[in-house]
This record gives sequence, C-alpha cells and structure tokens, in this order.
Amino acid sequence: MLTEAPPAAADLIAPLDSNALPLPQGRPLPGRDWGSRFSRQAHSATETSLKIPTRRRHSVTTSLGASLDELFDTVQRQTLRYFWEFGHPTSGLARERSNATPNIVTTGGSGFGIMAILAGVERGWVGRQAALDRLITMVCFLGQAERHHGAFPHWMDGESGRTIPFSQCDDGADIVETAYLIVGLLSARQYFRGSEAKAYLLRSLIDALWQDIEWDWFTRGSDSLYWHWSPVHEWAMDHTIHGWNECLIAFVLAASAPRHPIEPSVYHRGWAAGQAFANGRSFDGIPLPLGPDHGGPLFFAHYSFLGLDPRRLRDCYADYWRQNVASTLINQAHCIRNPQKFDGYGADCWGLTASDSIDGYVAHAPDRDLGVITPAAALGSFPYAPAECHRAFRHFASRSERLWGVYGFVDAFSPAMDWYADSYLAIDQGPIVIMIENYRSGLLWRLFMSCPEIRLGLAKLGFSRGPTADIAL
Repeated sequence: MLTEAPPAAADLIAPLDSNALPLPQGRPLPGRDWGSRFSRQAHSATETSLKIPTRRRHSVTTSLGASLDELFDTVQRQTLRYFWEFGHPTSGLARERSNATPNIVTTGGSGFGIMAILAGVERGWVGRQAALDRLITMVCFLGQAERHHGAFPHWMDGESGRTIPFSQCDDGADIVETAYLIVGLLSARQYFRGSEAKAYLLRSLIDALWQDIEWDWFTRGSDSLYWHWSPVHEWAMDHTIHGWNECLIAFVLAASAPRHPIEPSVYHRGWAAGQAFANGRSFDGIPLPLGPDHGGPLFFAHYSFLGLDPRRLRDCYADYWRQNVASTLINQAHCIRNPQKFDGYGADCWGLTASDSIDGYVAHAPDRDLGVITPAAALGSFPYAPAECHRAFRHFASRSERLWGVYGFVDAFSPAMDWYADSYLAIDQGPIVIMIENYRSGLLWRLFMSCPEIRLGLAKLGFSRGPTADIAL
C-alpha cells in the first residue's frame, strides 16, 4: 500500500458519497444456482457499509497552478466517482453510460471499474473493507447472471442479470467484453491476497468465474476465435477476431485459461493473420509496426493494456511498447498537422478515439476525424507520451467550465463546433483512472502480470520480456 500523505488536491474533489449496496439475493436463472449458493456465503461475510469520507468538489480549474501529481489526484479521484457512486445500486457493476437506461450495465466497463476501484484503495480514497464488500457483491451477481459457455454478454440488466441485446443478433456471449471483465477480476484477486475470510471468499468466487469460461469452444474447432455467440441466432454474427485492434487481451487470456485454453495456432493463424495486422510504414515520420494506417483509434493502445504490461513485451510480430508509443505520437501528430483545419486542434488539444460525437457514437481516428476530441485518448496514453499528454491535460483543465463535471472530464468535445458532450461512458472513464495509475505506479500492470496463469499463457504464445525498448521514434 502507498504511504504518501493525504493529497494536497483532496479539497478539489467532490465527496464519494456513502452508497452501501444491498448484497445480492438468490435470484438464480433457470437451471443455475451458482450465484444464490455463493450469495448466502457473501451475506455472512460482508458487513462493512461503503462509506468514503472526502471533501467538497471544486472545478479542476482551481488547480491549474498545482503540480502534476495534484492534478492526477484530482482527476483520478473525481473520475472514480463514475464507478463508485454511479455503479448500479443492486449489482455494483458499471453502468454503460450516464445518459442511458439506468439498468444497462456493461461487462467490459465493469472490468475497467474494478481496476479503477483498486487504484482508489491504493491511493486511500476507498476503504479496503468497503472495496471488498463492493467486489463480493459484484462477483456474486455475476455468478447468477446469464452466461453462455462461461462468457458474458456485452450488456446486462443490472437488476436481473439477464442479457440486454447489443444489436439484433448480438444477444449472447461476447468473448472480448468478457476478457476485459476478467482482467479486472484477476487484478482484484491478486490485490486482495490477505488471509481474512472476505478476501478468501472473493478469490474463490473470481476463480470459479475464470475457470468456467470455455475459450476453446469459441474457436468452433478452427484456428480462429469467434467474438459472439447467440442462444437464438447461434453463430450468425460470424465475426472471427483478427488483428490489429483492441482484442489482443482476449487471446492472452484464452491461452492462459486454466481449464479451457486455446492452442497457440489460434493466435498465430487467426489473430496475427489479419489483413490489417502488420504495417511497417511510417506516418508523420513515425514507424508503425502493426495495425491500420495512421494507427486507428487510441483505444487500441488502451483496452488490452490496462493490465497487460507492454513495457519490454514482445513476440515475433512486434515490440508492444514501441507499438503503443507510435500510435500515440501519430495520433497527436495528425492533430497538429490538422489536415481538415479544425479550429482548436494543436499540440495541446489532441486525442482521437471512440466516444460520443456530435451525431452518435463514433470510433474517431486519424482516418475518421470529425473534429471531436476525447479526453480519454490523451489521458489514457500518459505512459506512452507523458510530455505530450501533460500538455493536453493542462489544456483540458483550462476548459473545465464546460468540460469538467461530477465524474471528471465529459466524454468528448469539439472546439470547432463549440460542442461538449453531456455524457460519461464507462469505457472512457476507466482508462483515465487506470492508465494514469499505471504511469504513476505501475499498479494495475504489476497486479495482472503477477498472475501465474498469465505468465504461462504469454510464454505459450511466444511472448518474452526483452530489454527496455528504445522509444525515441
């Protein structure tokens, strides 16, 4: 645990209000009693009310003259509120977004939220016992939620645990969203290593969920991993996962699985055989090892690497630190060059990734630039380009009158069109907290990489930890 003094910026952040959640009642789906069985254990193990004493919030503008660490404290702590205060009142899972049907919870975003809570515990913003109670509530709910061959859907009802369709045929298992959830759960398992009953219970519940996922079933006996399966439409989505994109972590987990692992050929002949996998060209003078031209949206460098540590990580295809640094710098260079001449773009106002946009939700990228900047793009890239991200951070803070709110920076804004989102999304707020923490302390990287199964899975796929990469691009 960190032993630093209370943060100087504590008085800049709104209180994380008391929000004790009801422990899950036994509401098993037909034919499943896993959740109700462990819920009864949880009722006897959890007693702590989830109360977090903090001070009143002020605008982040007040701290513009503060040190970078004080700014980090302000933004991480305020953004954590999305997962702690705004978590679903029954399940504790992360709601999909702040401006949607309140019972929609997101599987991947909940994994991000778990990791953000761990950062909050480590920084002293969330009590350890309160976090254990919250996580036990979440995991017991997951145990009785609808699953298919162990995998969760993209969206669930936070009250009942039943699937909420993401699209017409996407009404069943989503192996990528499941992977993001499992990264958070395994990180929590590694964090709560104590001998107390609650910690032991949490680890046992997490292991049960982890071991139940039939990763190999999602290959259909082939050398490909399939993203979706529906109990109604079966394999109608027919979406095999090929790189390069945000899905690397699904293959790492699938190879690491204790009971239903994939063969290495699924990684090498499936993931690495994608038409947009290898690149090798340079953009704005920066060589890009993998992925689409100009790097794609920056969540490619975030989602798989919230727990998977890219430092010195390499295989026969790439050095993953170089890959993520390159995509970050190319993204900023595009905004500086600003080929479409959007007002406001520059070295201190940049960052293209998936977020809300002026007309719906868009995966913004250099080759799909609509003039919309997403704060999570730069703030989630701090480990890769700290100086460039620091400039953006200060600029976002200077716009806080409209860009800053109850859960940190709003999802996106357009300087050119004077537009600011009125929303927060779990999958954007999470990487802000997590990747800033990885930059500051390496906490989430250290936790996830300490899993013995992950080390074995990486070795099985041919990954190694080489010497420190030269990132002067």
